[in-house]
Amino acid sequence: MWRKVGDNERMITRENPADLHALCRTLADGAAEIATRRRRQGVSVAATKSSDVDIVTAVDQEVEQWLLDQLASARPDDAVLGEEGDGRTGTSGLTWVVDPIDGTVNYLYGLPHWSVSVAVCAGPPEPGAWELLAGAVAAPALGVTWHAVRGGGAFRGETRIEARAGVPLGKALVGTGFSYVAERRSRQGAAVAALLPQVRDIRRLGSVAIDLCLVADGSLDAHYERGLNVWDIAAGSLVLTESGGEVLGPGSAPAPDMIVAGHGHTVRELAAALAALVE
Repeated sequence: MWRKVGDNERMITRENPADLHALCRTLADGAAEIATRRRRQGVSVAATKSSDVDIVTAVDQEVEQWLLDQLASARPDDAVLGEEGDGRTGTSGLTWVVDPIDGTVNYLYGLPHWSVSVAVCAGPPEPGAWELLAGAVAAPALGVTWHAVRGGGAFRGETRIEARAGVPLGKALVGTGFSYVAERRSRQGAAVAALLPQVRDIRRLGSVAIDLCLVADGSLDAHYERGLNVWDIAAGSLVLTESGGEVLGPGSAPAPDMIVAGHGHTVRELAAALAALVE
C-alpha cells in the first residue's frame, strides 16, 4: 500500500509561515553563494560516508556550519537537523532540516545539478509525522531557487508554479537516483532496466532536491528513489505538494527510504509499476 507523505493531522503553531519562508530563502541563497564562491576556488574530498564513492567535501562542512550559525542567531530555540551531523536540539517544537550540498559528486566534478536545501517543520522531523511549513532549494549553477510556504503555494524564483496534469506512464519522463553502496546500486540498476520500457525515458541528474522541484514545475513528470534521508527531501517535498503534486511512500507509514513523487494518475501508475519490481 502507498500513502501520501504528510497524511498526519495538522499541527498547531503560532509561528508566521511567511517569516519562516523568507528565512528559508535567505539561508538557501546565502549558503549557495558561499558554495559557488568556494567551487571557483577548487574543491577536494574531505571524507566519505556510506562507501568510498559517497563523498563529503570541506565545503559541505563549511556551509552546514554557516547555516547552523545563522540559525543560532535568528532562531535560537529551534532544533536543527543537518546532513553532516552538526545539528542541535531545540525547545520550540520547530526543526530546521538542512542539506548543505545535495548532489555533492556533481559539485565536485563541476556539473550544474547541485543545490542547497533548507526546510522547517513542526513536529518530529520525519515524513508522516512532520508538518512542513516552509522550504527553499537553491540551485545557483542553474540560476534558480525554488521555494514554498505551507498553504501559500510554490514558486520558481518569483513565478508561481503548478504541477502539470498527469500523463500516462508510457509518456512520462521520470527522474531517479542511485545509492552509493554497490550491492544496492546493482539491484537499482536491475529495477531501472525493467522500468525503462514502461516509460518515455529516465533521467538521473544527481540531486533529488532539484528533481522534486523539476516535477513541481513540470520539467519532469515524476521521480522515484530509494535510500534517501529526510534532509534530501524536506524542502523539495513541500515545493512539490504546494504545486499540487504528491509524494508517496510505501508500507503502513511513509518513509524517505522510498519515495515516488508526481501528480495525478502518473504517480499512482508509477508506484504500481515499482511495486512489481524487486530492488
